[in-house]
Formats: sequence, structure tokens, C-alpha cells
Amino acid sequence: MMRTLVVVPTYNEAESIRPIIARIRAAVPDAHVLIVDDNSPDGTGLIGDELAADDGHIEVLHRPAKAGLGAAYLQGFALAIEQGYDVVVEIDADGSHDPAELPAMLAIVRDEAADLVIGSRWVAGGSVMNWPWARRAISRAGNRYARVMLRSSIRDLTAGFRAYRTSAVRGLDRAVVSSQGYCFQVELAWRIETAGGVVREHPIAFVERANGESKMGAGIVAEALVRVTGWGVASWFGRAPAPVSRAAPEL
Repeated sequence: MMRTLVVVPTYNEAESIRPIIARIRAAVPDAHVLIVDDNSPDGTGLIGDELAADDGHIEVLHRPAKAGLGAAYLQGFALAIEQGYDVVVEIDADGSHDPAELPAMLAIVRDEAADLVIGSRWVAGGSVMNWPWARRAISRAGNRYARVMLRSSIRDLTAGFRAYRTSAVRGLDRAVVSSQGYCFQVELAWRIETAGGVVREHPIAFVERANGESKMGAGIVAEALVRVTGWGVASWFGRAPAPVSRAAPEL
């Protein structure tokens, strides 16, 4: 069995946190769950504490303020490495990712020696539900642009549902991973692919959140556009991503 840590970043997810944690625990009962809460004013962190008090497989990491998705995941990765987990999972707290897909994704990590398995919306069998056509078009166009600029073969570079072998994220810290918004997903997948890691995509049905407010905004899109363009241009001139050391992250 691969020891697995599922990292769930939260900010104002009081309506969603109980259902998603219950679904994760049902899908992968042997896995442990780390809720990383950014001092949510709606009490999400306190709900997480209640869940952890009743279940030894759940832990809560309280951060003092909202510090970005990338930083939350990097702290989760560091904890996974420190505690000897084999696999670390990214999943949204809003229920848009179905935890029932996790057994299949973890099996790909194990059976295909994958360094990264992406729950992909844009491969055969993948889909998006409850999105307007404009948002679908933006997501597809953004992924296509990133693939071209970064010369990547990954169809869903921006996907946030992932399973990493911890050896593939060892050595990543804020000095190496430069982005802190959703562009973090693009950067990390690209770095693993560029380093020769085995990346697989597993089709999923992405469902738009039913409760709460989306964290996606114009600033996130702008960050992704600027950074992907810069990375792509730099790579065309032979400037590869900074190498990833094999020391534990210093976070």
C-alpha cells in the first residue's frame, strides 16, 4: 500500500468542507487528510478541527492569513515528505472534483510508476458540467496556449485534481516554484514534465461548485498569461526551469 496524504486547501468553505471530507474518507479510507485553512472568517478552520477531533486520519494546518494556493500546497508537500508519505494529492474543497476517482488515480501512480497523475477535463472521457460556453472556451484556449508556449504534451495543465509521487515534488520550495495562484498548477506540471517525469492524465467529470464563491478572478488569469508567456519565451532561448534538488523543502 502507498501511504497517501490528501491536501485540501480551504478559505471560506464552511458549507462544503464536511461533505468533501466525508467523500474523501469514503473513497480512500486508508489515506490521511490535511486541511490547510487560511484563517477563514466563516469558521471553516474550526469545522476542520471538529472533524479532526473525531477522526484520527484528519489533521488541520492553520495559517495566519490568506497566502495563496501554491503556498498551501507546498506546505502540504513538505509535511507529506517529512512524514514519509508515498503520494500526495491535491483536491479542491468545493466538491468540483469527485473523490471517487482517487482509487483509479492512485492505481496509475502505482502500476505505471507515474510521478504525476492529473484528473483531466480535456482528454477523451473527460468533461465539464454546469459551465457556460464562454468559460469552457477560455479554459480550452488557455490550456492550448500554455501547451504551445511550453511545448508540453499535457492536455489539462491548469487542472487542480492531482496525485503526485512525493519523490517528484521533493526539493520544491518558494525559491523554485515562483507562482502562488492557480498558475502554480501549470508551473508544477511543466517542471515535472521537463525534468523527465512520468505524467499521466485520467479523465474526470468536473462539476462546478454548488456552494460558496469561486476563487477564480481576472488577476489569476492575468498572472497565468504573463507567467506562461515568460516561461515559454525563456525556454525557447534555452533557459530551462530551475533544477529541483533532492533535499527536503525548506518551508
